[in-house]
Amino acid sequence: MLEGFRQDGRLDVSFQPHDPSLGPLSFLTRIKFVRTVAREAAYVAQLLWKIPQVDVVHTFSASYWSFALAPAPAIWVGKLVGTPVIVNYRSGEALDHLTHWPRTAHPALRAASAIAVSSGYLVDVFSQFGFAAEAIPNVIRLDQFRWRKRDPLRPMFLSNRNFEAHYDVANTLRAFALISRQVPEATLTVAGDGPERGMLEELAESLALRNVRFVGPVANAKMPELYEAADVYLNSSRIDNMPGSLIEAFASGLPVVTTNAGGIPWMVEEGRTGLLVECGDPEAMATAALRLLADGQLAARIAAQAREEAERYTWEAVSRQWEALYRSVAEKGAR
Repeated sequence: MLEGFRQDGRLDVSFQPHDPSLGPLSFLTRIKFVRTVAREAAYVAQLLWKIPQVDVVHTFSASYWSFALAPAPAIWVGKLVGTPVIVNYRSGEALDHLTHWPRTAHPALRAASAIAVSSGYLVDVFSQFGFAAEAIPNVIRLDQFRWRKRDPLRPMFLSNRNFEAHYDVANTLRAFALISRQVPEATLTVAGDGPERGMLEELAESLALRNVRFVGPVANAKMPELYEAADVYLNSSRIDNMPGSLIEAFASGLPVVTTNAGGIPWMVEEGRTGLLVECGDPEAMATAALRLLADGQLAARIAAQAREEAERYTWEAVSRQWEALYRSVAEKGAR
């Protein structure tokens, strides 16, 4: 967003990191807990200096401690100096966060001038707690991804979610084991890293998966090459909001088989832009993947319609929504 607004010149934007450099006090970062306190103090000091100089603050937000340490201080400083603050909440863990962290989350959110989220799913979550939120989707640079028609559709699968429990890559491996029984030549490329890496590699070995390739973490600049080489995208997340990887698969021409976690049904329409299955059900995922391999017309139709859906996430479309929200909030001022 920073790059986009700077390039088109419509808005004058700047960036404030939530973990600023400590300069001559950087030695404090080597001391556990002290580094958190020192960085938070530096962050708040910089907020007090910078926020009075701008018309609107756009603060990105995750959940739990991340919310308390990054967006919450920006909200309260904005309230103090009279600058409106937009909270851009992006975490699929919003329901749990708002349920179990009400003392820190709710007062700060009430003090914000606006709440923007990336999916209709989060709009519904926030409404359960009495908060109005506006859905503005994620942005994708379509020119970075080449749409390619898969004809015929090859049994070459891709997974690129990080190795964390809520992404349930283990389910993808189990689904692929079932696929391989029907299509022995099928391949699966698994990109990513995380605390479950050892477990996932052991699982692949225990399932005797011969055609699984773990490629480790992949830089964003290299990710289009992975999409280009694959023909079907698999996603097994149990908790999610609006994963950019699905939009990237849309833009690259890969038909998507994904679980229906969180906000995913707001971006993937069953049978039109992808195939949806229940979380934690490798048999259902395998069945959906095999359905695509058996029905090339269905796969081609889904891929084409998903590419049209990806147009909703272009900079041209999304930036206009942000600009309208900025101007509306600026006119109203801080609450």
